[in-house]
Amino acid sequence: MNIIRNRAQEQFPTVLLTLLSIVQALALELLWEHIQESEYLFEATAQAFVSWAQISTTLFGIILIWVAYASHAMRFRWTPSTADSIYPFIIGLLEFLQIETLAPGMVGQWTVILAIILGIMVFVSHLIMRSARTSGANGDFFTKTNPATAKDFFAQITIVILLLLGGGYVWLSGNNGIISYLLIGAVFMVLVWQYISSATFWNSSLNDSQ
Repeated sequence: MNIIRNRAQEQFPTVLLTLLSIVQALALELLWEHIQESEYLFEATAQAFVSWAQISTTLFGIILIWVAYASHAMRFRWTPSTADSIYPFIIGLLEFLQIETLAPGMVGQWTVILAIILGIMVFVSHLIMRSARTSGANGDFFTKTNPATAKDFFAQITIVILLLLGGGYVWLSGNNGIISYLLIGAVFMVLVWQYISSATFWNSSLNDSQ
């Protein structure tokens, strides 16, 4: 194997996780500042309850992004492209924008941004898997796994589209009542499903490598 390519495959996971850690730390800092600066969060109101649900979901989303990247970095080795170093910045900027929409009456904008983040994560994960399949270091996994087809992404694509439509409706209509509350609940359930899928995939990978 080319020496530089081998060096890149071995060192890039550490570089990637270090970069992502910095970006996620900044996102968490912004989230904490939002909590400290929003006095209405500490009042016994329905709006405070909804806002805390939004904040909790945002935090869960940040954790889920870390889990997805960390599991890929520990599971596979691939030859990185320049874009692989750029995607964490794009995701980080979108996370910052999402935190800025943690305000009463902005559930629609918040949902649209989260849907875009989920869509990018699906795209990035697919690119990593495609690159990892070409490396012999991952043969134990990919010899037992068929290449992904469009059908394998149907659920993720459908979820992203539904969240975009739901968020877009709330955003454009200004309807921040019961529909927006249901939307936050739906987003949380989607993230829970994504986490369970990631955990299942991780456990399956460990069992297959034994």
